[in-house]
Amino acid sequence: MASVNSLASTLQQQLADALTAALPDAGTADPLLRRSDRADFQANGILALAKKLKGNPRELAAQVTGALPDTDLIKDIEVSGPGFLNITLSDRAIIETLAARAADGDRLGVPYNSAAGTTVIDYAQPNVAKEMHVGHLRSAVIGDAMVQILEFTGESVVRRHHIGDWGTQFGMLIQYLIEHPGELSHEGGQADGEAAMSSLNRLYKASRVLFDSDEEFKARSRDRVVALQAGEPETLAMWQRFVDESKIYFYSVFDKLDMQISDPDIVGESGYNDMLEETCRILEETGVAVRSEGALCVFFDDVKGPDGNPTPLIVKKTNGGYGYAATDLSAIRDRVQNLKADTLLYVVDARQSLHFKMVFETARRAGWLNEDVKAHQLAFGTVLGKDGKPFKTREGVTIRLQDLLDEAVERATAVVREKAEKVGLSEQEIVENGRYVGIGAVKYADLSTSAVRDYKFDLDQMVSLHGDTSVYLQYAYARIRSILRKAGDAKPVAHPELELAPAERALGLHLDQFGEVLSEVAAGYEPHKLAAYLYQLASHLTTFYDQCQVLSDENPAEVVENRLFLVELTSRTLHRGMALLGIRTPERL
Repeated sequence: MASVNSLASTLQQQLADALTAALPDAGTADPLLRRSDRADFQANGILALAKKLKGNPRELAAQVTGALPDTDLIKDIEVSGPGFLNITLSDRAIIETLAARAADGDRLGVPYNSAAGTTVIDYAQPNVAKEMHVGHLRSAVIGDAMVQILEFTGESVVRRHHIGDWGTQFGMLIQYLIEHPGELSHEGGQADGEAAMSSLNRLYKASRVLFDSDEEFKARSRDRVVALQAGEPETLAMWQRFVDESKIYFYSVFDKLDMQISDPDIVGESGYNDMLEETCRILEETGVAVRSEGALCVFFDDVKGPDGNPTPLIVKKTNGGYGYAATDLSAIRDRVQNLKADTLLYVVDARQSLHFKMVFETARRAGWLNEDVKAHQLAFGTVLGKDGKPFKTREGVTIRLQDLLDEAVERATAVVREKAEKVGLSEQEIVENGRYVGIGAVKYADLSTSAVRDYKFDLDQMVSLHGDTSVYLQYAYARIRSILRKAGDAKPVAHPELELAPAERALGLHLDQFGEVLSEVAAGYEPHKLAAYLYQLASHLTTFYDQCQVLSDENPAEVVENRLFLVELTSRTLHRGMALLGIRTPERL
């Protein structure tokens, strides 16, 4: 594992050293390096230094260029305007840096920080005995991508799926199951996900009808809630049946999403029951929470209701029941004190931002969060239909996630089938690739949008071969694999001595940015920036493919080998980047 400094970072360091050497009175100075249309890079920092030193910026720029070391990094440097430096890198430096990345296997020279901390990511939060709908999509997809990205950069990641598995509704469900014991039984043993959800739906509807119409059943159900909270064995056993049945369904949906979810990662609301009273006691004894009209509350100066009065975070209700805040605060205690987390990342709907703002501030006041242990909500927006309204059926019903994924795969399979004969795909490959393309399309549409923004769910656009879609990227990858298969005896070999065409340079410079982009994505929890990078990479590849024929008898062998090297490294970068977003890249499409 050998990390590779990017061309930009190497150039940045050389410029910074030259600034210090040429202008010692300037102290530590930033050359303000950025990409440029006029050259490969432009450094603008000398202008600010000239004002500080009361000197001529162009003369100072000439001094800095004279202090640069004589290496193979820079091909040309020109002083432009009021002391800007336009810098063109050498073709040799580009290819040698890319060759170092290629030699680093699957990591592609991306740094791995083995001293990084521990992040607990709370994502994919379905509810027991309820169907997952389109609203659950973003939490699962964004959270899974951040898990992959953070782990790749060296962070120790603990997954947590905070499922809704507790509450008063379980009294009704458990009581009905006790009185109708065969309702969750399945012929031939364990059910598949669809059958499990069908049983749960049927039981929920039947119990709700009885609860609303039969006062005696309603009373028995309320008694059952008390028994559940008291840990009565029969009641707990029935509750566990609902949890287990729901997991069969959850896992079937996550399997469709091509996501790995395991039992140890699932710690629902019930997992913190034993901590709730102690959490409340600590908050009250430390004065963080106070009694108000019988409830245990935390108040904030900047959180007020429409009437202008303070709106508190209710930790314990007047009737002695615990609010969501008590569970969330107990989860923070567990994750910090037992899991030793440095960072808590919550992938949660933006509409819950106020709740989490108050929870995090409460945890800070209690000392569970501090300068060394931080919590962050990766807030996400709403999935909208083509009409720009929340995505629902014509009848106004929230769309089932499973139905949405099935339709995406169906549409994608039709797209794959259109091209299948030309490529020579078998029926098995068509079905498999249809799944990869369909699920990839759904994930990419989500991940290519800044998480906090709403986005329109448009399957026609998602499975399009054109534009900013995962299908475009998957076909770019498959095209390269086809080129490499057709290369015969010609192998990818880097040739630093060659002069590069403009499209080769552009592709090479973009390839070199992969590690920097991942670092930025991991630091800011912004997977859409990785999606944007990969789309730009595929666009550079398209331009390269149009302008620089790879396999041609008219090209010298070293040109063919160098171009094969560039496309092969592009394919590996696409493959790795898409995998970090949770998207497969088929070898043939």
